[in-house]
Amino acid sequence: MSGRELTLIQAINAGLREAMRRDERVMLLGEDIGKNGGVFRATEGLLEEFGEDRVVDTPLAESGILGTSLGLAANGMRPVPEIQFMAFIYPGFEQVVSHIARIRMRSRGRYTAPLVVRVPYGGRNRAPELHSDSTETFFAHTPGLVVVSPSRPYDGKGLLLSAIESEDPVIFLEPMRLYRAYREEVPDDYYTVPLGRAEVVRAGHDVTLISWGSTMRDALKAAEQAEQEHGWSVEVIDLRTLSPWDEETVFASVIRTGRAVIAHEAFGHLGLGAELAARIGEECILDLEAPVARVASYDVPAPLFQLEDWYAPDAGRIVEGIHKVMTF
Repeated sequence: MSGRELTLIQAINAGLREAMRRDERVMLLGEDIGKNGGVFRATEGLLEEFGEDRVVDTPLAESGILGTSLGLAANGMRPVPEIQFMAFIYPGFEQVVSHIARIRMRSRGRYTAPLVVRVPYGGRNRAPELHSDSTETFFAHTPGLVVVSPSRPYDGKGLLLSAIESEDPVIFLEPMRLYRAYREEVPDDYYTVPLGRAEVVRAGHDVTLISWGSTMRDALKAAEQAEQEHGWSVEVIDLRTLSPWDEETVFASVIRTGRAVIAHEAFGHLGLGAELAARIGEECILDLEAPVARVASYDVPAPLFQLEDWYAPDAGRIVEGIHKVMTF
């Protein structure tokens, strides 16, 4: 299978193109996604190839974008709406949690909502207020939604294609910090990465480190640092799908290592890491050598430029979390 070295944003673009070529029901909606190719250029070139009936520039109205997408999905289309930044989805939150997530249950299976909401998220991009939120827990807490966050170009394309194939609504969270951070080989052909499966991206035997999205880069650096400085062997898991998350892979790793650290950019209070820690405690308590540690952002709104790097967990703070469980 031939491939190219792509960034994450290029892989997203390639995935959208492949899906639209394969299935004429797939269409895109969003602000500035047509003529401008999207604020991050995720949809660049797609208007020219597929036309304005399938790449639709919408008004600045998130509730309208999401409500329209639900109507399209319930009537046989496969819409992929884009919300420019995570904090911009809040005006459309009611459409997501009250209608998109519930339509299958409410209609007793007569209608489904096979749509994918693409949402750039996360901070450390030197952006203004309301451009750096990481509130994935809102959606992971909502029954009826699948929540996905790729951390590498290969997964970006493969998970997006799986999401578009899904009969369930998917919130597809794209870490802006990684959009152009690095390249890796991405197959040119159509392929999928299964939803609901985590990936062990680094094998180890002393402690399990679980992360997702942009914090995966920091987690991998922390694992290397912990091994170089202390000799600790760190197994790193990329959760990839946040809801439903892959309990089998996580539990098997924690049972093997006896220790767990969870690192994420979202707030620590009631973050997804709290749910992971609780489930690990319930299922792996007899195998744990130390309490589960969480490393997260502080419980304040994402700050502006000079405090961004202090606010979010970096490799150093994650190493501190590893040290905490290793020396318990």
